[in-house]
Amino acid sequence: MENKLENEFKYVGKTFPVQNAYQKARGEEIYTGDINLPNMLYAKLLLSPIAHGKVQSIDVSRAKNLPGVVGVFTHLNTPRQKFNRYITYPGQEEYCVQDQNIFTDTVRFVGDVVAAVVAIDKDIAENAVKFIDVKYDELPVISTMEEALMKDSKKIHAEGNILAEHHIQVGDENANLDGQAVESIVSTQKVHHAAMENHTCVAYYDLFGQMTIWTPCQGAFGVRAVVADFLGLKYNNVRVIKTTMGGSFGGKQEVILELLTAFLAKETKAPVQLEFSREENIIATMTRPATQTRIQTILNQDGRILACNLWSNLDAGAYATCASDYALALTNKITRLYRIPYYRHEARAVYTNTPISGGTRGWGSPEIFAALEIHLDKVAKVMNLNPLELRLKNLVYPGDIDKVSGLSLGNARVIDCLKKGAQEFSWEKRYHQLKNNGRYYRGVGMACAAHVNGMYGDGDFPEFSNMTLILNEDGSFILNTAIHDLGCGAVMAIKQIVAETLDIHPDYITVLEADTSYSPYDLGCFASRTTYVCGACAFKAAQKMKAMLLEKAAAILQQEKNDIFIENGTVKSKRKEVGCITYRDIAVHALMRESAMLSVSYAYQALSNPGAYGVHFAEVEVDPETGLVKVTDYLAVQDIGKAINPGMVEGQVQGAVQMGIGYALSEEVRIDSNGNPLNHGFESYTLLTAADMPPVRVLLVEEGGDDGPYGAKSVGECAAVPVAAAVVNAVNHALGTELSQLPLTPEKIISAFKQKGKEQII
Repeated sequence: MENKLENEFKYVGKTFPVQNAYQKARGEEIYTGDINLPNMLYAKLLLSPIAHGKVQSIDVSRAKNLPGVVGVFTHLNTPRQKFNRYITYPGQEEYCVQDQNIFTDTVRFVGDVVAAVVAIDKDIAENAVKFIDVKYDELPVISTMEEALMKDSKKIHAEGNILAEHHIQVGDENANLDGQAVESIVSTQKVHHAAMENHTCVAYYDLFGQMTIWTPCQGAFGVRAVVADFLGLKYNNVRVIKTTMGGSFGGKQEVILELLTAFLAKETKAPVQLEFSREENIIATMTRPATQTRIQTILNQDGRILACNLWSNLDAGAYATCASDYALALTNKITRLYRIPYYRHEARAVYTNTPISGGTRGWGSPEIFAALEIHLDKVAKVMNLNPLELRLKNLVYPGDIDKVSGLSLGNARVIDCLKKGAQEFSWEKRYHQLKNNGRYYRGVGMACAAHVNGMYGDGDFPEFSNMTLILNEDGSFILNTAIHDLGCGAVMAIKQIVAETLDIHPDYITVLEADTSYSPYDLGCFASRTTYVCGACAFKAAQKMKAMLLEKAAAILQQEKNDIFIENGTVKSKRKEVGCITYRDIAVHALMRESAMLSVSYAYQALSNPGAYGVHFAEVEVDPETGLVKVTDYLAVQDIGKAINPGMVEGQVQGAVQMGIGYALSEEVRIDSNGNPLNHGFESYTLLTAADMPPVRVLLVEEGGDDGPYGAKSVGECAAVPVAAAVVNAVNHALGTELSQLPLTPEKIISAFKQKGKEQII
C-alpha cells in the first residue's frame, strides 16, 4: 500500500504495548462489571436444570414477595416473539432462523432461560431465584448428532432436527480420478471460550425513551439492531457503547445478554446489570460446535491430490443462532490451502439438546483443518511419503485462485512457511529419529492452515468500513471508528498505521471504539477483518488527511506541493530558506483564519480477500501407561504480510497455541446422555496453564503484496487453526496410532496404544 522500505518505517513493524496495558497491570481498567450507576438494579436468571421439557407451571409469588425484589419475569409476562441473536447487518434476518424466546416455555438444554429476577442488590436477586417454583413435563433428550439424525428421533424444533444443509462442488467430476483412495473420520468437541471476563451487560432506559447499553461486544451495530427490532424502538433511541473487553475469542459476537438486560431495564425503568458466573458462562452462552467429518481423498501415485470428498455434521445445540453459516464455513476453507482438481463437501447443522454452539476463534477452520491435516498424515503413511513432502506437492502458490470463492489467494506464502519452518524445526532429523526412552515415546507433528482476511467475496456480504479523522488545534488527532478491541491491541495497531502515514508518534493519536450514537457504521470485529479491512480504512483516511495537510501547508508557506514534505509532525520545504509549519500551526490557522476544523472521512470498500497462512510444528512426549501428553517444543510459522506490531503478533500466536493444545488434549464441554453438562467450572474444565506450555517460537513470513495496510494480513484466528492437528499428528507419530477423536484424553490414548499392541501380536 505504501512504497516504503522496511527500514524506513518508524512505527509500523515496531513493538508498542497494548494501549491500556498500564491500566490493566495496575487493576485500574474499568470493565462492564465495574459500572455502578445511580439506583442500579441487578438481575439474576433462572436457568433450566433439565435438557428438554415443557414448563407445566411456574410460581413466582414467593420470589416476588421477598424484600428488595423489583420484578420477576417469565414467559407468562413477556413478549412471545422469536428472534435470532446472531444478526450482524441489515437484511441478515431474512435468512436467519428465528427460533428463540427471551424466556421460554419449552426448555431445550440445561441452561435455557426460564425466568429472571430483578432486585436492589445481587445477593437478593440470587436468593430470590431459588424461590421460583417450576414444574416441568420432561421430554425425550437428544444429546448427540447421531440420535438427532435417526429417522424415528423426536423433534427438538417443529421443523425437524436438521437445521441446514449445504453442498459445495467444484471441478470436473468426470475427470480421471483413478488413484489411491484414503478415508478417515475425525471428530471435534464442544469447547468453552474461557475468556477471563465472564459475560456482563448494563442497560438503562431513561425517562426520555433512550436505551443505553454498555457491553463488551464484537458488533455494537448488530446489538442495536437486535435490541431495537425486538423492543420496537427506533434505532436513534438505542445507544450501544462497546466497553473494555476481557477477551472473547468469538464468544461475545452474538447478542446473548444485551437483549435480556435491555428488556429488564425497559420494564423496570432503571439501570440493570446482568452478570454471569463461570458456570453460567460455560452452559448458557455458547460453545465451539462439535463436528464430525468423514473425509476421502484420491491421489495419484506421485502423491498429488486428485479429488477430495467430505461429509460434515455440526452440532448446533438447542438453537440456530449462527450454526447454518458455521456449517457453510466448513465447506469453503480447504481450497484456500490446497490445489484440488475436484472438491465436494456436504455439511449439515443439526439440533441437539445441548448448549448452543456459536462463533469461535477461526470460525470452522480449526474444525475442518483438524480433520484434513490429521487425515493427510494418514494419507502420507498409506502412500509411504513424508508428511512434509505430501503437503509440498499440493499446497497453493502465490496468485492461485480459490476454486470455491473464485477469488485470488493473493501473495500466498504457505510454501515459504513450510520450508522455513521445516528447516528451523529440524523436521527431517526429528521425523526420522523416533525416540522411545523406555516408558516415554517422543514424536513430532506438523499441520498447515489457511484463513480469511474479512468477508469480501462471501455472497452478498458488504465488506466495508467508515472512519473520520480529526485534527485537533494542538496538532493531535482523533480517529472516530467503530472498531472493537477484544483485548489484543487492535486500537494500538490502528494508531501505528495512522502514525506511520502521518509521521507522528502514536501518542498523538486517539482511536475511538464503537459507540452507535457517535461512531460511523462498521460491521464489527470478526472474520479476521480488523487489520485487513478496518486498518486499510484507517490508512486511507490518514492518507487523505496527509494530502489535506500538505495542501494547507503549501498555501500558508506559499510553496508548491511538490516542494514540501512531512517529517515528525511538521511540514518542511526542500528549500532551506523557507520555514516550516507544524500540524498545530496548520490546525490553528484553519480555525482562526478560515473558521474550519480540519477533518476527513473515508468510506473503504474491500477489494480482495487473500489467504492468511500458518504452518505449525510440535514435538510431544507421551506416556502410554498414563495416557498423559506433554508438548515439549513448538514452532509457529505465520504468513502475515507485515506485522504492524510484532510483539502483539507474537502474543496472539502464543495464546492461540495454548488454546489449540487444549483443544487437542484436554478441553471439552462434556455432556451426558441426559443432556447434563459434567464440568461447570475450571476445576473440571481442564485448561492448559503456563506450567503446561512448551517454549513457543514464532517465525513470521512478511512478504506483503496484498491490500492490507503496509501489506499486513490477519493472524489472530489463523494462528489457532493448525495447532490441534499438529499436536495430534505428533502423538500419532510417537505411538504409531491413528487417533482422530478430539480431545486425546488419557483414556483414548491408553486404549489406542493397547489396541495397537494387540494388532501387532496378531
